[in-house]
Amino acid sequence: MKILLDQNVSARLGRLLIGHDAVHASGMGWSELTNGDLLTAGEAAGFEIFVTADKNIRYQQNLAHRRIALVVLGTNLLDILFANVDRIRSAVDTVAAGGYVTVPFDRPPRPGRPIVPG
Repeated sequence: MKILLDQNVSARLGRLLIGHDAVHASGMGWSELTNGDLLTAGEAAGFEIFVTADKNIRYQQNLAHRRIALVVLGTNLLDILFANVDRIRSAVDTVAAGGYVTVPFDRPPRPGRPIVPG
């Protein structure tokens, strides 16, 4: 499958999607395109799947008549993506044309400020 990676996802993720032709938006010269224009350009160029970490894209874009499928990642943190690449591949392999799937991740807790005895 031909996969377009959004600007908010590392191009390094594409190398882990073995068996697919993954290209980062910047590699297409589309760094300046916003979501709607990026989806249109991707469809015109024959991309079948758009991978993004923009969780609001389904509310910002009318996806009703799109041919390109969307895989929305719950984070763009590389260590979490790399640790869950099998889940991402599974989503890519199963999403239908024009479909939408979210890949949620458990995020590690943020370290808090140390408690200073007072």
